[in-house]
Amino acid sequence: MNIFASIFDDMDFNIIEKIEQANQKIISNKALLIYFYNDNCVPCLSLRPKVIALFADSFPEMKLYFVDSVKNSEIAAHYNSFSNPTLIIFFEGKEHRRFSKFISIHQLAEEIRKPYSIIFE
Repeated sequence: MNIFASIFDDMDFNIIEKIEQANQKIISNKALLIYFYNDNCVPCLSLRPKVIALFADSFPEMKLYFVDSVKNSEIAAHYNSFSNPTLIIFFEGKEHRRFSKFISIHQLAEEIRKPYSIIFE
């Protein structure tokens, strides 16, 4: 087990492990983000708590799901996520935007803010 993975053992993540599960989440939620990661990716591990905090503080109605790209490579391939971390934002069942590798929390928040406010406010 990766030493960094233990940092997040106690967190309650919404894990996706099947393509059908991901598709169902996209269809059934007005807004969500799928976070592709692996536990050997240091940027993935440092970004994860920042994204969780952003959603808890600024976008509480938006769902956040996680896909381990190593354990579930077929899901990553299905969504064309070939680098980690990759974050894909969906609004009303459609991909709105994706971010890969070097991700700014500020830029992520700004990209979500307007469509989120239209849907939830």
